[in-house]
Amino acid sequence: MNAATFDTDLSLFKYDNLEQLPAEYRDLGEEDRARRIDAALEELGDDVVVLGHNYQRREIVEHADFVGDSYQLSKQAAESDAEYVIFAGVTFMAESADIITDDDQTVILPSMEASCPMAGMAEALQVDAAWAEITAETDADVVPITYMNSYADLKAFCAEQGGLVCTSSNAEQAFEDALDRGEKVLFMPDKHLGENTAHAMGLEDETVEWDPWDPDSKAANKVVENDVILWEGYCQVHERFRVEHIEAVREEYPDASVIVHPECRREVVEAADEAGSTADITRAVEEADPGETWAIGTEIHLTNHLQRWHPDVNVVPLCGDSCMDCNAMRQIDPNYLAWVLEELVEGRERNVIEVDPEEKELAALALDRMLSI
Repeated sequence: MNAATFDTDLSLFKYDNLEQLPAEYRDLGEEDRARRIDAALEELGDDVVVLGHNYQRREIVEHADFVGDSYQLSKQAAESDAEYVIFAGVTFMAESADIITDDDQTVILPSMEASCPMAGMAEALQVDAAWAEITAETDADVVPITYMNSYADLKAFCAEQGGLVCTSSNAEQAFEDALDRGEKVLFMPDKHLGENTAHAMGLEDETVEWDPWDPDSKAANKVVENDVILWEGYCQVHERFRVEHIEAVREEYPDASVIVHPECRREVVEAADEAGSTADITRAVEEADPGETWAIGTEIHLTNHLQRWHPDVNVVPLCGDSCMDCNAMRQIDPNYLAWVLEELVEGRERNVIEVDPEEKELAALALDRMLSI
């Protein structure tokens, strides 16, 4: 079991090399920190690659070799020759990087406290129990799909049960594959991505939620009457968006185009002009004509990056000043980056992410099934 719900991160117990930021790093100023990070990176050279997720703050991504979404970054790490992969993301992302990189590459997460709450909403033990209840109530073949935003043990579970992984970009293809091979889908952990995918496929009337914390929702004999079973999980950042935010931004910017992430609520996706992954959102702004206005419904740091990177486009946060950053990403203070890099210069590895070999092999199989579609 990697994580518990919300703010409690049991992955801290899985990785017994957890270390806190040393006191001497806690009060570094931005100028001194940037100088020390740059010096460490110069010393390490090609031995290290720094990955910065789209949701990381400016002080992180300005030192990154690659900036992007989680799986894209893992692939770029795998394609590099770097001995050390510094993943400025969250735990499940670093696990994915460890799964697909070579055995001689070491993945480091600057702070082990950076753990995605949504990934923690689908614990492996909970899923095992749910699977037993659901499959006991039906003779139909149930195929599990887990979103990339999940821990390695859940990816491994899906592989063992004939399932696969998906991203926000290929969730519909994953559903199609699962329903070609089986009769029902159990989708975890993001109910909103699952609902939006089911709706796009015309399956909205055959969809039900399974809430592991609500006994009244877990009547397996009723759940299996539906073809799509959605786990009760969500992204705290994206669930915050409301239709009222879209109405307000269109009143202020009548010519604005609204694009939101498919982790948003169904009604928000319906009200937006477009929905897509962080790569799709980035591409929309990159391809915009000068002077266009784009309202972005995703984590605030990506919106801020797009404002800086494309000053000729008017990029606005969909919910204004009330838009949230990602609590998990926030745990990777830039001072952690300085620390793990300077430790590598001294020959010391800190906060290494290493997935259990058997779990790693199964999780890779679930990823391979995704790639095959």
